Amino acid sequence: MSSSSRPTAAPRTSATGKSGGGGNAMALLVIASCQLMVVLDITIVNIALPHIQSALDFSTTSLSWVLNAYTLTFGGLLLLGGRAGDILGRRRVFLFGVLLFVLASLLGGLSQNPGELLAARAVQGVGGAIASPTSLALISTTFREGPERNRAFGVFAGVSAAGGAIGLLAGGILVEWLDWRWVFFVNVPIGVLIALATPRWIKESERHPGHFDLTGALTSTAGMVLLVYGFIRAAQQGWRDAFTLASFGVAVVLLAAFVLIERRSRQPITPLHMFADRNRAGTYGMMLSLAAAMFGMFFFLTLFVQDVLNFSPLAAGFAFLPVSLVIAVGAALASRFLPTFGPKPFMVTGAVLAAGGLAWLTLTDVHSTYAGSILGPMLVFGLGMGMEFVSLTLTALSNVPVHESGAASGMLNATQQVGGSLGLSILVTVFGTASGDEAARQIPAFLSGASPAERLRFRRTGQLPPPWSDHVLTAGVSAAFVLAAVLAAIAAMIALLVIQVRAADLERLQGNGSGHGTG
Repeated sequence: MSSSSRPTAAPRTSATGKSGGGGNAMALLVIASCQLMVVLDITIVNIALPHIQSALDFSTTSLSWVLNAYTLTFGGLLLLGGRAGDILGRRRVFLFGVLLFVLASLLGGLSQNPGELLAARAVQGVGGAIASPTSLALISTTFREGPERNRAFGVFAGVSAAGGAIGLLAGGILVEWLDWRWVFFVNVPIGVLIALATPRWIKESERHPGHFDLTGALTSTAGMVLLVYGFIRAAQQGWRDAFTLASFGVAVVLLAAFVLIERRSRQPITPLHMFADRNRAGTYGMMLSLAAAMFGMFFFLTLFVQDVLNFSPLAAGFAFLPVSLVIAVGAALASRFLPTFGPKPFMVTGAVLAAGGLAWLTLTDVHSTYAGSILGPMLVFGLGMGMEFVSLTLTALSNVPVHESGAASGMLNATQQVGGSLGLSILVTVFGTASGDEAARQIPAFLSGASPAERLRFRRTGQLPPPWSDHVLTAGVSAAFVLAAVLAAIAAMIALLVIQVRAADLERLQGNGSGHGTG
């Protein structure tokens, strides 16, 4: 995603001096394997969430940090990771990111309490933020411009798209056949093999002078962490809690400082002028809203199908597979007809479909079934999101100079991760309020028929047993989907009222080749 990648027609050689053929094939295998490992880790953990919650005693609201700790550091430091590769050398930075990711994965699998796991997840996100943009940039320095590089970008994009589905299935298999800890341990042998192969098959890139905007990266990431913490704590302690209010206050100060730092920096980590173009600003706003809805859907449905429908981890992994397949169908449709109709119709239609699917999911209750109540809405949502991914990526890159295409695509990726984390925290707040209200209604009914042992267990844990807990969880999930549907509807309004990109703009984009900057 680095904007300073400079294509050249000279043949590329591997670190061993071999060029083309098997050397480039092995280099692509190394790069694609790293991207798969990083992308896969976003979804592979989803299936393990109920088991992590039980093993380490997370509450449902605090459980969202298992995802947020990863995505916040990943999204917040993504652009800094790309800059580091430009300045320090991409192979060196790539190798460091992979090794950091492997170490954090090992520590995550060995975690004995929530604090240890969340710290490991945050470090995993840092490793991913270093390795992922550098791996994409390495394609530009490893493969010759033209068909060879285009094929490499195609493999990279395919791996990125397939990573989500592979993660769901792999997570189900590992949790059901081994243990939840293996969703972290599995990264260790893969990452070690990547690290061993990198010096042999990946050539070091030329270094470019530049400036690390550490202050900007740290203030933005810390501000977003505190903002997310404020929402999640509000779900647990209420809006009048002193720590809740303090976290919101400090978050506002840090984010305001971030904007001032970026405006004055000679080489900002976030080029604010990107937001001056209404199409790009609208695209980032849409991604923020849709990512929030998408992260929320996967989080809450993962809990619902395993805790209420009693799906096994493997069955839960297969339950989400149709969504990934339909996303691919939506993306293929958009790619096929975008040159004819332009992106706006697909952006509007995709957001409307996503909102419709989420609105359908608000009808979820304890009597819902997978085939009758869950599958249909997921397919509608997935079709819409498939249209959005292609349309948003191309629109974010339309009319962007070649030297800024990496920054533009990196911003879109960062917006997706940060938007997903922020949105999930807000949805968790809604979930916490609704489920708390439902628990207050269910407790008298439970106590009226509970045995002395059940009453004692409830006083000790504060947790209702099934089927009362099913009503509590479902009420919270249904309420969260109401807000998720609203977020998707906001994205539809942005597409309708803000986006003005034309098919001709996309032709210019494809002509200058900057579209390959996407990740």
